[in-house]
Amino acid sequence: MHIETPLTDKPYDKPEGERRGLVIVNTGDGKGKSTAAFGLALRAHGRGKAVKIYQFMKVPSARFGEHRMFEQLGLPIEGLGDGFSWKSQDLERSAQLARDGWQRARATILAGEHFLVVLDEVTYPLIYGWLPLDDVLVTLRERPAHVHVCLTGRRCPPELIELADTVTEMTKIKHAFNAGIPAQRGIED
Repeated sequence: MHIETPLTDKPYDKPEGERRGLVIVNTGDGKGKSTAAFGLALRAHGRGKAVKIYQFMKVPSARFGEHRMFEQLGLPIEGLGDGFSWKSQDLERSAQLARDGWQRARATILAGEHFLVVLDEVTYPLIYGWLPLDDVLVTLRERPAHVHVCLTGRRCPPELIELADTVTEMTKIKHAFNAGIPAQRGIED
């Protein structure tokens, strides 16, 4: 391990620009994309800001840990899908659910009533061709200036990365699943 000397001077100047809504992307093959987005949602909710979370691959009846906690906190989270593609019995139905869900999410973004809108796992319906990328890009460009949007998922299209203000790529170094350890309640769901 390399020992570092703590910084004594601020390593940056205070930005002089105008505050505005941001487009934030959490992508990559590592864990933590949704978790980071949920942390952002909790931070905004804790400041009294209106937040809405849409999960493109989760079923509406999902009861994962985040659903249970957000329900207790009064933070709205909505599953729009029918599970990941390998669990689906009907991929055309999955595609239609994604399109219908996108129309709800799009309306929420454009209405301007929420400080933050999270589009969790939205990259999957995009890369599967279920959602038109151009419509998503136009919506993000035309959203009200104060609305922040956080998008998550692997293999984020480069056009979205180009449009985004902040992009974080989670890189997998190791994952317990690859060592044969199954998903753990409270960690992965």
